[in-house]
Amino acid sequence: MKRWQFIIPTGMLLGAAAVPAAQVGLVKINGAIGPATASYISRAVDEAAAQQDQCLIIQLNTPGGLADSMNEIDDKLFASPVPTVVYVAPEGAMAASAGCFITLAADVAAMAPHTTIGAAHPVEFGGFENLSTNSVLMEKAGNIYTKVIENIAAKRHRNTAWARSAVENSAAITSEEALDQGVIDLIADSLPNLLEQLDGRKIGNRTLQTNGAGIVEIPMNLGERFSRMFLRPEVMFVIMLMVIYGIIGELSSPGAILPGVVGAIALVLALYMSSILPVNVTGMVLIGLAIALFLIDIYAPTHGVLTAGGVVAFFLGSLMLFSQAGPGFGLPLGWVVSGTLVTAAFFVFVVAKGIRAQFAPVQAGRETMLGRKVNAVSRIDGQGGRVFVEGENWNAVSEIPVEAGEPVEITGIEGLTLKVKPTKN
Repeated sequence: MKRWQFIIPTGMLLGAAAVPAAQVGLVKINGAIGPATASYISRAVDEAAAQQDQCLIIQLNTPGGLADSMNEIDDKLFASPVPTVVYVAPEGAMAASAGCFITLAADVAAMAPHTTIGAAHPVEFGGFENLSTNSVLMEKAGNIYTKVIENIAAKRHRNTAWARSAVENSAAITSEEALDQGVIDLIADSLPNLLEQLDGRKIGNRTLQTNGAGIVEIPMNLGERFSRMFLRPEVMFVIMLMVIYGIIGELSSPGAILPGVVGAIALVLALYMSSILPVNVTGMVLIGLAIALFLIDIYAPTHGVLTAGGVVAFFLGSLMLFSQAGPGFGLPLGWVVSGTLVTAAFFVFVVAKGIRAQFAPVQAGRETMLGRKVNAVSRIDGQGGRVFVEGENWNAVSEIPVEAGEPVEITGIEGLTLKVKPTKN
């Protein structure tokens, strides 16, 4: 055989070896949907596209979360250059509230057996349904998000009637029911099984080749991990307490500096977090009222009446502070009770003593010598003499001469000289 006959087959083999194996990207969301989640999924979509992945799989298990973050994720899924698959897993997982919107927004909606989807009513706009104002807001929000989820379902050719009921009636169904009703596209009991079922599926102008593809997980980066831990109601609540303790501590003990610095830094962080997390203004006002009542009771004691009112106001304010937040972003009752008790104790035992100490009569120093009765150390007359007081010998003058050892009363202080007069023991 001639030598050139080996060249083409060898080149073909080398070319085939250079072709990269198919792979899919994977992110895992386990918990409430928030700003960190939105940032994570957005970056993962871009990375999956840059890696030319067959698709991006978002393994989801969430009770819900914030509406703004949910909207951001939905927009990213619609604009994604790479096919997206939301896979509600593992068994027992759920895609509730915001998670329902996100699942329906994916190119492919998949669930593991015995999982749940639904209950998509926008509860982040409620919290106190017996209040007429909040009821109106909830009704308006419900109407808006009913249309939003209908549009999402229609765009992805899914059951719009059920999607509407998920918002209007908080309907929830199992994965098996969701498949029967056309809410999702498939049920897969594992990731390899999911890849098998995705293989050959046409999405847009792309046909997926996922059977046997490698799965490359895209982890959260350091900033996203920090954001997930930091942007939490519990953290903001602690920072708000630091603001209160730091600034009020500085006012009660002027010159301490450190409490004021800590309070100022905490204030900046609290303002930043309040611009991201759904803070209830009424809760903030009640907490401010509580602080005012505590301070007034310190300056003008009312036998604890205002302090008791401050405790109630602080408790209610803390309870309402995140009442507009979605599932997973509420402030646990234990934190509210603990924060209320610690704050009440702080004002009653620390701040009160510090402020009252500033207005208490002087207990030491030159002013305390006025009216004191001491014995003359030497003869005292208009020219001078000496007395021993406050552990020191002082110059003293008296209009009426006093002999050494006789008692005198201090009547005034001029520089380093005491004015005295004779007195009886």
